[in-house]
Amino acid sequence: MPTRSSSSHAGIGQLRRLLDAVMAIGADLDLAVVLERIVTTARDLVDARYAALGVLDRDRTGLSEFITVGLTDEERAAIGDLPKGHGILGLLIVDPKPLRLPDLHAHPDSFGFPPNHPPMTSFLGVPLYVRGEVFGNLYLTDKQDGGGFSDIDEELAMSLAAAAAVAIDNARLHEQSQELSVLSDRERIAHDLHDTVIQRLVGSGLVLQGTVRMIDRPEAVARIERVVDELDETVRNLRSAIFELDTHRAPGRSVRLEVVQLAAEAGRGLGFDPIVRLDGPIDTAVTDEVAVHLLAVLREALSNVARHAKAQRVEVRVDVTVDLVLEVEDDGVGMPDAGAGPGAGLRNMASRAEALGGRVDVSAAPDGGSLVRWVVPLSTSSTLD
Repeated sequence: MPTRSSSSHAGIGQLRRLLDAVMAIGADLDLAVVLERIVTTARDLVDARYAALGVLDRDRTGLSEFITVGLTDEERAAIGDLPKGHGILGLLIVDPKPLRLPDLHAHPDSFGFPPNHPPMTSFLGVPLYVRGEVFGNLYLTDKQDGGGFSDIDEELAMSLAAAAAVAIDNARLHEQSQELSVLSDRERIAHDLHDTVIQRLVGSGLVLQGTVRMIDRPEAVARIERVVDELDETVRNLRSAIFELDTHRAPGRSVRLEVVQLAAEAGRGLGFDPIVRLDGPIDTAVTDEVAVHLLAVLREALSNVARHAKAQRVEVRVDVTVDLVLEVEDDGVGMPDAGAGPGAGLRNMASRAEALGGRVDVSAAPDGGSLVRWVVPLSTSSTLD
């Protein structure tokens, strides 16, 4: 019989896996990527051999998409057409509630498998609701240990489905915002992000904070607190994005996107991706002229880190208030010798700042390494109250 300590340890491990899963599926805004990540994460979370997500069609009577994980490309090709939602798969369409079977062949609605389909026995299915309507169903088969799925597996899958709904909703809203050019639609999406997505993220953070009081392992508490901090950061970035939508700027150049892309490109030279934090109305307040200087300075700063710093971590911060502030902080070898004087890269950054009435400072970072801080004023004509 398991002891209370071993049971508590197992519960903490399951909570950790669920937290990791929730963060994984929410880490992208591309709907296709989010759906694929949900399936992969669900399979790993409950230790299933195979997993699939069936997306309902417009009539909600069949499946329009069927995303699978666990099958090879050759197995998929040999099976042929993807299922449309008959048999046991159709049970969750007709009656959207969790379904757990030790042997799916023994169920009276079992439809059997097409030729070349791998054998499957245990089954767990849960519906996935988005905004109160069934978006699709998660199907998980063949527990890796050869047994059936447990009550805990079902609870984990349902919790993941709830988090997946937020990720799907967020991705769909983001997809719509990229496609829409009508100003009224941009305003509506901003309201949806504020009234729905942000509120859910805030609610999730509060639930996690309440969970901390139930755990007595310091490392688990620290992990949850880090997740809560990341949720807070996500909410802050979403509110910044909402500001961009509410300013009614016509679609065009996105300085935010260019900063993120430039940091990703620099990751190849660094050997890791920099952390990027953006705050304020960057796309509306930063003019094209200033953006050219901003991106050039960021490229130079990241190049210097890659060539000289021997860093393991780099953080890029862009903040827009009265001034535009760019900070690039690394944990590398620190400041060069005072006698060496400023290099060409730093002189270029300084000249760009001076051309815009700003300044650049290079100092030791609080935790070692270096901090480059590039500040230029923003004209009142380009800022919005």
